[in-house]
Amino acid sequence: MSRIASTFEQLAAQGRSALIPFFTAGDPDPESAVALMRAMVKGGADVIELGVPFSDPIADGPVIQRSSERALKHGVSLRGVIEMARTYRMEDQTTPLVLMGYANPIEQMGFEHFADTAKEAGVDGVLVVDYPPEECEALVSVLRTRDIDTIFLLSPTSTDARVAAVGKLASGYVYYVSLRGVTGAANIDIHDVDQQVQRIRKQISVPVGVGFGIRDGETAHAISQFADAVVIGSRIVLTIEESASGEAAVPRIEALMHEFRAAMDRR
Repeated sequence: MSRIASTFEQLAAQGRSALIPFFTAGDPDPESAVALMRAMVKGGADVIELGVPFSDPIADGPVIQRSSERALKHGVSLRGVIEMARTYRMEDQTTPLVLMGYANPIEQMGFEHFADTAKEAGVDGVLVVDYPPEECEALVSVLRTRDIDTIFLLSPTSTDARVAAVGKLASGYVYYVSLRGVTGAANIDIHDVDQQVQRIRKQISVPVGVGFGIRDGETAHAISQFADAVVIGSRIVLTIEESASGEAAVPRIEALMHEFRAAMDRR
């Protein structure tokens, strides 16, 4: 059983949802990445999504776009992010690590080489933002032979046919985008998200996580009542941006994770 599947199984047995933080690896500097990952887990994170910085992050709002720009200025690449995962994996054999990014760097690296390198580094899942299921079968096949999960995005505009197509390929979990638009948007309709998650579950057997626009503990708590996971992205990246340095960001991120975890675990 994969680390991702095992984590969700354990949490389900406890009646808890997974807390999944996202941050752009290498922001604010490459040296802080492992310390930030460590702080997230210490604060209660169950899975970590490592954002791979990209020059044209079309799905991301201004906050995460700026984080990509900062990481790219430090020369952070897909290979560099994999090395960060490798370094962190040396001290933590339990927490699942997911790479989240865009297709171009993976295609440049080559599917086979990418999958082999990611597997050897201890990566558990890959989410390619701009790969719909119709264009992802080759990558899914390569990752599957390495026991790496392929995670897909679904949105309010996903048709039943698209949900079914994702259901045939997805493993680990699926990520439901709770809002129309880019990361960092606001105004979540909790009831609508609940209904959409129930619709997805009719065709998909893997856990369903919800992200985009979850900025505070109250919203995370509400989402955790029906979703298998809550994904926090822009709030974390903004906290890092507002910190004086990577070193200063570490305790703030740990405290933020404690805040979300406590809210989600509240009965």
